Amino acid sequence: MDNRKILVIYTGGTIGMMMDPETHTLKPFEFDNIRQQLPMLDLIGADITFQDMLPLIDSSDTNPDFWIRLAAMIGCHYDEYDGFVVLHGTDTMAYTASALSFLLENLSKPVILTGSQLPLGVIRTDGRRNILNAIAIAAEYRDDRPVIQEVCIYFQNNLFRGNRTYKDDASRFNAFMSPNYHNLADVNTTVEFHYANIHNEEVVKPLIVHDRMDDHVALVKLYPGIRTEFLETIFRTPGLRAVVLETYGTGNAPTNPEFGRILKEAVDAGIVIVNVTQCKGGGRVEMGRYLTGKKLADIGIISGLDLTTEAAVTKLMYLLGQLDDNADVRREMQGSLRGEMTIES
Repeated sequence: MDNRKILVIYTGGTIGMMMDPETHTLKPFEFDNIRQQLPMLDLIGADITFQDMLPLIDSSDTNPDFWIRLAAMIGCHYDEYDGFVVLHGTDTMAYTASALSFLLENLSKPVILTGSQLPLGVIRTDGRRNILNAIAIAAEYRDDRPVIQEVCIYFQNNLFRGNRTYKDDASRFNAFMSPNYHNLADVNTTVEFHYANIHNEEVVKPLIVHDRMDDHVALVKLYPGIRTEFLETIFRTPGLRAVVLETYGTGNAPTNPEFGRILKEAVDAGIVIVNVTQCKGGGRVEMGRYLTGKKLADIGIISGLDLTTEAAVTKLMYLLGQLDDNADVRREMQGSLRGEMTIES
């Protein structure tokens, strides 16, 4: 069998930086010379192509236009390659992974995002291992089908479903977490795939690359003492169509009547409000568990269940880009599109 063909797309970020020996500053690495830094690439047994997505950006500058261009780039090369690895800055990697999962409908090949906490040209870099393992996993096939058929994040020995992941730490190599969904694979002396957790579609459908997102979405994090006039200003933003509301615990919020009035007026005006928890370590929104949460449900606020904030924001942007009627967006937000939330039977 011929070697698998893997396209590695560099978008920017720490992993593609090298130390200039003269100026001692970091500068973008030229991937034409990648095998000088990563001679182990030859051991993977894949035909690997590196391509920059220009202009290179810091991941803090990602936005829906960037996600749409990246999805289009993958779609353009989809038939040429067996798998894709995206090199990306860590700060917004979980947002990009979530967005791609929605934009790439019927995905049946691996799209694995990775990056590093230290530049590739630093002695203690985690970049070498992350790149090598991400490519090796993207090239992994079983019964002539790719083992991974979804958008993932690979980081520090863990393969996560992309839309279940968030960045947890700015300094440790183990930077990403997926508290509400099990790992897809663990990488130690061997790669252990957890097949029960991996999306597997036996009937391959044509890839659909969506090219519209609507960024008329706001993110509101509750905190003790939040002033209702601040909330009122947000909900009166011209063109606002949806809000992700980060609440306490299992979806609780203040019982202040003014707070409830503002939310109800927004829902009555057609704004979609999705309730997600601020608790990063796991758990889900259960708006019927406490009186404060039940009041939100009675107003018409949607439970985000165990959605991450990153998945909730990008899912709303995706749905708003496809659907003109916010009532349809409300309906679709309550179902799982790409395995981003757990629907309990």
